Amino acid sequence: MDKILEGLVSSDHSVPVKRAIVKKVVEAAEKEVTEEQCQALFTLTTRLILLGEDAFQRQIGFQVLEAYARYHRPEFERFFSKDFVLGLLQQGYGQLDRKDPAIIDYIHCCLRLLISCPSVLEIFSVVQVEVLRMVCERPEPALCAHLSTLLSDFVQCIPREKSGILFCQQLVRTISYFHCFASQERELREYVGQVTKVSTLLQNIWKADPATLLPSLQEVFAIISSTDPSFDPSIALASLVQHIPVQMITVLIKSLTTDHNVKDANMTKALCRMIDWLSWPLAQHVDTWVIALLKGLAAVQKFTILIDVTLLKIELVFSRLWYPIVRQGALAVLSHMLLSFQHSPEAFHLVVPHVVHLVRSLRTDGLPTSKAFLLQFTELIHCMMYQYSGFPDLYDHILEAIKDLPKPGEEKIKLVLNQSAWTSQSNSFASGPLRQVGKSETGKTGLANLGNTCFLNSIIQTLFMATDFRRHVLSLHLNGSNTLMKKLQLLFAFLAHTQRAAYAPKNFLEASRPPWFNVGSQQDCSEYLRFLLDRLHEEEKTLQVLESVKPKVPPPVDTKSKDPTGRTSPENGEESSLTPAEIKPENDGRTLIERAFGGKLITGIRCMQCNCISEKEEPFTDLSLAFCPSASQGSSQPEGPSEEPKVLCQGSVNGGSEIPEPGSAKAQASNVHFVPVTNEPPLSVPDLVNYFLAPEILDEENAYFCEKCSSLQRAERTMKVVSAPEYLILTLLRFSYDAKCHVRRKILDNVTIPPLMRLPVHAPLMPSQCSSCTSSPLQVDSPESSENLAKKLKPSQKDEEEEEKERIMSVQSVPYVLSSVVMHSGISSESGHYYSYGHNINGADGAQHPADHFDLKDDLGNGHPECSLSTCSALSIAPVQGNTLPNSGQEAKDWLLFNDSRVTFTSFQSVQNITNRFPKDTAYVLMYRKQELPGPNINGGLLANGMKLSVEPPLQKELLDAIIKDNKLYLQEQELNARTQALQAPSSSCSFRPNGSDDNNPPGSCGPSGGGGGGGGFNTISRLVF
Repeated sequence: MDKILEGLVSSDHSVPVKRAIVKKVVEAAEKEVTEEQCQALFTLTTRLILLGEDAFQRQIGFQVLEAYARYHRPEFERFFSKDFVLGLLQQGYGQLDRKDPAIIDYIHCCLRLLISCPSVLEIFSVVQVEVLRMVCERPEPALCAHLSTLLSDFVQCIPREKSGILFCQQLVRTISYFHCFASQERELREYVGQVTKVSTLLQNIWKADPATLLPSLQEVFAIISSTDPSFDPSIALASLVQHIPVQMITVLIKSLTTDHNVKDANMTKALCRMIDWLSWPLAQHVDTWVIALLKGLAAVQKFTILIDVTLLKIELVFSRLWYPIVRQGALAVLSHMLLSFQHSPEAFHLVVPHVVHLVRSLRTDGLPTSKAFLLQFTELIHCMMYQYSGFPDLYDHILEAIKDLPKPGEEKIKLVLNQSAWTSQSNSFASGPLRQVGKSETGKTGLANLGNTCFLNSIIQTLFMATDFRRHVLSLHLNGSNTLMKKLQLLFAFLAHTQRAAYAPKNFLEASRPPWFNVGSQQDCSEYLRFLLDRLHEEEKTLQVLESVKPKVPPPVDTKSKDPTGRTSPENGEESSLTPAEIKPENDGRTLIERAFGGKLITGIRCMQCNCISEKEEPFTDLSLAFCPSASQGSSQPEGPSEEPKVLCQGSVNGGSEIPEPGSAKAQASNVHFVPVTNEPPLSVPDLVNYFLAPEILDEENAYFCEKCSSLQRAERTMKVVSAPEYLILTLLRFSYDAKCHVRRKILDNVTIPPLMRLPVHAPLMPSQCSSCTSSPLQVDSPESSENLAKKLKPSQKDEEEEEKERIMSVQSVPYVLSSVVMHSGISSESGHYYSYGHNINGADGAQHPADHFDLKDDLGNGHPECSLSTCSALSIAPVQGNTLPNSGQEAKDWLLFNDSRVTFTSFQSVQNITNRFPKDTAYVLMYRKQELPGPNINGGLLANGMKLSVEPPLQKELLDAIIKDNKLYLQEQELNARTQALQAPSSSCSFRPNGSDDNNPPGSCGPSGGGGGGGGFNTISRLVF
């Protein structure tokens, strides 16, 4: 039969004839055949299968072999012995090399025919050994694919136990040698199919024997982390990623990132090669693993690796976006790399030139998924342009290309950036001192306490939360100057953009510390605020004078040249002033401090003998509000008639003396150390403002010298606000002096803080009668003014109609919204701790709560007979829902608590109730933001002052460079600290206080007395210090 078959194959008969004869030969297999004939047929068919000249001969060989092996199995067992198989695998067949895939296919076919025979077990053991040897020889993808098919069908041929682990490791390394140099699509598809078969085999082995998984993955990392320049592993390894259980990510990444035996160079190589895997078309979860490794490296503070890899691979990742099959995973990695690379715009600017081309391609490629992908991509671009604004030359064409696409809101952008920063990654891989302290969830930066410097920290955070003021400071062009305003601008820039959880304001502290403030001593934050604003104001005034006396010459071409004063050349003169040119309405000569915080008071004194009036207009940047003596329990009796229902007193204004004279009512008013139990409602901020503005009777030893009468006369002094500041600063004078005990004490009375209030502002008319041109001897900014603070008496009663006729000033109630509150924690006026609350407002100040969001129109004295336009009062909120503000669903995010380096979310309810819960924590300095009223804008409103800026200004290059430099330094510091601590055995524990609820401990708690410690003398009796 074998002779017939051999002659038939080599004959010239037609294929149909040959098929018919082969059919007869196959049918003859059912008949009895001698063993010699069987062996001859098996030999012939094997030769046809392995050495056949064409596919027809190989097909005939398979058909005949299968038929005779089925009917003559004992004979086939003797033919297909383990020795025969061993010879095929080790020596090949004839001229056929042993590495030819045809041999594997032949063995595969024969094993199917012998599967039920006992002899197959011996063959399995032979194959187990031989396949391990074969993979160690790094076979080509085609042979590996055929071998994988064989082993997938006959798992008994897969090596076991230790050999099985070794087999998997060697198979992984074999995959790393798979390279495809084909350019045709058919060849590429064939290559991908071959790799998929091999990776599927590994997946099946890992499932059947989990003990082989981890060694296999260790081998993968060993391969991709190799720094051997002569070896470049194939990206076919990416096909394995999709078969690794996702739940193992945390364990594996922890193992990699905390292994001290893994050098930085190896980790860098591994990460770069994993990023290259994004090009593999069928792999899943590659992006998940890449991002997990990036986060893991950030968590253990290996920032050098992250920087190097990002700059090296960001353009390659971006290029993957052009290919639909891999673009989604590439976008995920690109987003994480860009959003986390926040210390510098360098990475983003590498891909900026390619953005517009990709956008245009996505618009026109016609794919159904392109539109949704484009929206995701543009959102990423908006986030990056927001993070690194100030490059219009780079971004203009991008904005034009995406102008019709949705833009994410500012709050969403901030949230995304805050969550993506390297320093925000939660380090679950380290414990104790290795756990890094990143920015809080608020995204805001704290200020490090440099030794009793919470007085500075609380004031700086308060000014920073004054949104329009901050934006104006950041928009000033002060390049090259060394002014205090420049240092404040730099400090604001760091608070807005540093990656540090807390910034140390060393330079600003040295530049802004008043000369009489001793280093390391506790100081008064109100005194510091007043000094700081005065310094900034006088500095700008000086620069304005210097600018005005300069000769008017054409500006030079070089915009960076400096004049002898150190300021920029006349071309930049407009920019060098402390007002941004683009928002300056006209040069009215006012400084930024005046436009932001400056208001005006008119002090009028009317002689009650001749009715002659003397008036003086004075500027102010803050109002110091004294407490009524009757408000402080336990005080000695104030001077004056006891039958008077209220004794009025007043604090100093604009830097006036706050030291009470002994014997005055305020000096005799002492504090209590605990809030008294009383049925009377607590004082409110409007009460204190009204107290400040109330008329005062001057008589007896404080009688007024009237020039017209030429003698001392009884007089009435009045104070009226005639120009409302944009930011109203109120200082509560929480101190008293007990003349009997000679003790300085703090007034702990609770003061209700309204979120909105109205301030009576008088529009001055032409003065009538005999107004004196000279100023009154009772100047509010003179030290002597405090002598009369406690001498106010109830003004003489007049007929209401007569009083109305004599009114020479029209009054407007100007609404204010609370912006910040500085709290003092402590029972003493000489020590304690400062912290502050800030209103977390989106957009321009008041954008969340514009005037028309509240019931202002009906609450300005119209329809409310109990309300007067000439008094300060709290504004009610409509609609009222409990004690919550509008948008109460987000109330918990509306306020921030700044406590030195700690910044946490809080609520306005916490601000209002803090003194009730912690009696020694009291409001000290408040800042209110003026609300814009509909209709005519009087008294220097928002538009008149040019204070309103709707967006954050772009960072100037000098500021950006400083921030980038410091961010890089910070990352290096973090990395160095992490490496140092990892190498040292922990000799002492280092813990960071958690951001606990301030329901448990007062926010200002620094010790048993509420103070943070630290000695130092106290130069002023009236200061609340730290």
